[in-house]
Amino acid sequence: MNRISDFDLKDKKVLIRADLNVPIRSGTISSENRIQASLPTILYAMKEGAKVMVTSHLGRPDEGHFSSEDSLEPVAKYLSKHLNQTVPLIKNWTSEVINLDSGSLVVLENCRFNIGEKENDPILSKQYAALADIFVMDAFGTAHRKQASTYGVAEYCNQVCAGKLFLSELEALNKVLLKPKVPMLAIVGGSKVSTKLSILDTLSDRVDQLILGGGIANTFLKAQGFNIGKSLYEQDFIPSAKAIIKKLENRGASLPIITDVICGKKFDENELAVMKSIREIEPDDMIFDLGTVSMNTITEKIKTAKTILWNGPIGVFEFKQFSKGTELLAHAVANSPAFSLAGGGDTIAAIEAFGMEKNISYVSTAGGAFLEFVEGKKLPAIEILEKRSK
Repeated sequence: MNRISDFDLKDKKVLIRADLNVPIRSGTISSENRIQASLPTILYAMKEGAKVMVTSHLGRPDEGHFSSEDSLEPVAKYLSKHLNQTVPLIKNWTSEVINLDSGSLVVLENCRFNIGEKENDPILSKQYAALADIFVMDAFGTAHRKQASTYGVAEYCNQVCAGKLFLSELEALNKVLLKPKVPMLAIVGGSKVSTKLSILDTLSDRVDQLILGGGIANTFLKAQGFNIGKSLYEQDFIPSAKAIIKKLENRGASLPIITDVICGKKFDENELAVMKSIREIEPDDMIFDLGTVSMNTITEKIKTAKTILWNGPIGVFEFKQFSKGTELLAHAVANSPAFSLAGGGDTIAAIEAFGMEKNISYVSTAGGAFLEFVEGKKLPAIEILEKRSK
């Protein structure tokens, strides 16, 4: 696909679709990661003398209705302060004439305020395209969405390319999925097998070790015949779990043997954490984390890996007494010499919580797109970028 560096940007109107969907509390940005990840593309376009417009979604507002809590105003203020220049926020940007100087930057208000954004309305897409000479897709986190600002605009804009972040995300994913160094190890956590069944099935064909956490791990433990008390699991997916275990065994791959777990009687931040052998689980126990021996086995496996894919925590890491497994996991991945790729909101939150973000080879800003790419799905944004680059 075309890259932003392929074009002469001087005096060109450049529309960048970034992923600036940052958490904002009481008007204050609580995590700047996505903005920081988007800056290389924005700064490159400005340095090359482009007239830069950047837009993004934020939250899930109702189309056609402005809501201050979903406004990009805090993002525009952040950029103004960070870049030491005024970065205006333009609200009704589909109907206004936007006059810009070369090398300047404006933020276009939350694209999801625009009627027709989610449905990829062609009229709205053409309005977006008419604003710019060049459209730059840099929001890999929305690459799985066929919307006006991620797909439609790329159909109609004169020239189309991928931004620096988009390309770096693709490069990291391809490094893990297309040409991984072996042994390859994948860590998949989360509450439900049903939401990640496709990923688990795909990875079971590729990895040498599959490490599971959360409710997903409970479902697999149940499939292996262990008593898990009243822990969260999915009975309907026991056959799927058994099939994945069998597939791993047939390939000579495996799941680490779980010997001990951390339990509680109820899901509560003040609940007492009790370490137990997996064979000592009582009917009213709930598994919230993995135990010391099990985590030692897992960390030893991580030491021998050459490629690591991580999506999802090991336990209920939001509660301190059930966070040790995820903390040990984060340190093990960070200290590993392997190429490590981590993605997903909870995974990033865990990495940040334990201060490991600088030690992971690549931390993806994407969530749903990350998962769908790993599943092997063709993402709409990639499809249109490739099509328009021919």
